[in-house]
Formats: sequence, structure tokens, C-alpha cells
Amino acid sequence: MPPTPLNQTHDPAATSWLVSANQGSDFPIQNLPYGVFRREGSAESFRVGVAIGDQVLDLTALSEAAIWACTDTADPLALVAARAACADSLNALMAEGPAAWHALRSALFLMLHATTAARTRQAVQTCLVPQAQIEHRLAVRIGEYTDFYTSLHHARNVGQAIGNGGLVSPNFFWMPIAYHGRASSLGVNQRFHRPVGQVMTPGAQTPLVGPCLRLDYELEMAIYIGQANAQGTSVPIEQAESHVFGMGLLNDWSARDFQFWEMAPLGPFLGKNFATTLSPWVVTLEALAPFRLPFSRSDNTPQPLPYLDGGSLRVEGALDIELAVALQSAQMRCQGLPAERLSRTNFKHQHWCISQMLTHHTMGGCNLRIGDVLGTGTISGPTPAEAGAMIELSQAGQRPIALTNGEIRQFLLDGDTVILQAWCERPGAARIGFGESCGEVLPALAP
Repeated sequence: MPPTPLNQTHDPAATSWLVSANQGSDFPIQNLPYGVFRREGSAESFRVGVAIGDQVLDLTALSEAAIWACTDTADPLALVAARAACADSLNALMAEGPAAWHALRSALFLMLHATTAARTRQAVQTCLVPQAQIEHRLAVRIGEYTDFYTSLHHARNVGQAIGNGGLVSPNFFWMPIAYHGRASSLGVNQRFHRPVGQVMTPGAQTPLVGPCLRLDYELEMAIYIGQANAQGTSVPIEQAESHVFGMGLLNDWSARDFQFWEMAPLGPFLGKNFATTLSPWVVTLEALAPFRLPFSRSDNTPQPLPYLDGGSLRVEGALDIELAVALQSAQMRCQGLPAERLSRTNFKHQHWCISQMLTHHTMGGCNLRIGDVLGTGTISGPTPAEAGAMIELSQAGQRPIALTNGEIRQFLLDGDTVILQAWCERPGAARIGFGESCGEVLPALAP
């Protein structure tokens, strides 16, 4: 797979006739992420839309208004993709493949561009809905969910926090480690009850059953599979990214006390299956093209095995995505205080890239399907301020985090809302964002 080509949709000088798209929004014309929405509180069916500025472009309304027929952007492949997008999920659009994804993106870009014809602009305006007036649901019908463990910094930080000196399992350096998660509890803008489960306290002979006392978040990204592979086949690393539709934010909430008790000899179970919060918008891989970075591996760690290495990976396999975590407590909301940032990091620090995750996932013949989600694992950087989970920031509760309003946190309390954010920016490219992943912790229900 050759390096990702840039095209007119990446032009940093391009502007939209929609003024809000040109005013520092996460969603300028160079982004155009997809989501599924309806007007808040309405009985409308959910439908696919594209974020632009402070609006969302309703693709079903766009087709019903026959706008495609009266524009200069009616590429036949774009029309096919647009019809597939007249649905309540992105799955049918994904099934049309990368060429159709590109054609639709290019057509929408031209429709929304500042130089588009007045008649097109007027017609498209009728299909815009203010984002402040909508509600979301998952953008994709998710069949399977796999969560990876790909941050060397996170692995070392957690090891130090729990007292093993930061030792990392040898297999981490040779393959992207993962476990199969539960897709049924994935959602957007979640409010969930504190989970209940077993806890084994130090020195006890019998575990206790009760609410989680060490509830944590994990800053991750979601990788949306847009093209399937047949069972029994594997996806070579040079083809891996052609199977990826886009990316979003993912919060892999973690009940640490449950997790560390149950995870030997198998992987996570109740410590992870109660909630996983995705951001509503899916940013396409094409939109991320200006933010590619070379992949490299330091000389003091093993180089990837040949099936996990390649020329394109070395040229542009990594992505420069800034990420941040903020917390707003119930007390902050009562006081009218905004959420407080806890950490900031970058996806480029991950030890394994998205193409390596996908290739290793399929090397034994596993058949990924359209709509499957891969979680990247917690994203942490090399400094304490770049930690992607509270267990790292608080050193497993040994160093409580002081908030500016006087509250302290070792782990999450009831009423806490965690907000994940991500964005890309660099000289010579337009800044684009991923929106937010928001989740609020509610009190536990009786066991």
C-alpha cells in the first residue's frame, strides 16, 4: 500500500459557506465525520449524518430532496454511497468499500465548499440540523469488540503502581496483545451504574461481594472495521488499512478491584463488561491523511517480526493524534465549574500501530466483519502527565489527585463525568477534531 495521497479535501485553505465550520470547530470542511442521530426527543428514525461546524448534514434528507441530481458533484459512485448512507447505521456505507467512501467524501466536500453554486447551497441548507438539537446512538451496528493492550508506557506505569517494578510481559514486545470484549454494553454518552462484583481484600480468605471501590477510566481509540476478510484468511499488513473505515474515541471503563482478582488465569470479565463509551462521530481514515507519521522502534526493544513490518508502515504507519481526559464532579456541576483536565497525551506513543493490530488479529484466520470495533488499549505517554488512566495518575490510589475545587480522587466517585477529547493539528494542515466521549458514573444498584 503506497503512502496515503492527499487531495482537495485536505486543502488547509478550503473554507465552507457554513460560517461555523470556519471558526475553530472540531468539524471543519476538511473533517466531515459520520454519525447517527435524530432530533432530540422526537419520534424520528435515526439516520446517518455528517458533522460540519455546529450542524449535522442529514444524508437521508439530502437524498430525498433529490439534491444530487441538481449538483455538479453527482459522481455515480458517490450516488451509490449516498444511497447506502440512507440508513440507521454506517454498515451499508462501509460495505461499499474505500472507493465509494472517497467518492462520497469528495462530493460532500464540494457541496459544502465556499465556492459551491448558490442553488446547491440553498438546497443543502434545508438538510442541516443544529447539533445542539440532536441525540445520538451508536454509529455502527457492532458485531464484535476486541480490546488491545498496545501502550508500553501504560504497561510500565500500571506495573509500577501495583508494585511489580514496571515489569512488562515478554510477549508484549513481539505481538499486539488483546482480549475479546463484550459488544452489548458499548454505547455513546453513557450514564451507567457503578458495577457490583467480587473483591478480595488483602489478608482475607473469602471474597466480598459489593460495589466497585476502584472504578477507573481508560483513554482509548476505536478502530471501525469497514471491510471484512473471509474466515481462514489473513490480512497482509500492506492491505490492513484498506479494511479500516475510521476512528473514534473509546473509554474502556475498568473496575480495578474486580479486574485484578479475576484476571488470573484468564483475561478481564466483570472488570470490563459493564460499560464501554464511544464518541458519537467516526472520523474517516482519509481525513487523517495529513497527520501521518513514520513508524519506528527504538534499538533497545525488539523490531517487529516480518509479518508486522513493511515499507508503508515505516513511512506513515503512525498517527499524530492529540488526546486529553477531563473530569467534572457532581460538586463541580453544582458550583457551575467546567470539567478539569487531568492529562494529555498523543496516539503516536503507542508501541503498536493500527495496521499491526488488524494484521495480527487475522493472522490465524479470524474473520473480521463490517462494523467490528477494535479498541487500541489505553493510550499513555512517557511522562506522568500523559497517563491515560487514573490508576497511573494516582499510583493505584497511593498519591491522590487534588482537583482545583478542593476535591481529591484516588479513583472515580459517583456523580463523576469523564470526558475524552481528541484532535489533530500541525503546520500546513487544518485542525480537525473527534468531538467528545462522555460518561457519568451513577450509584451502584443493590446486588
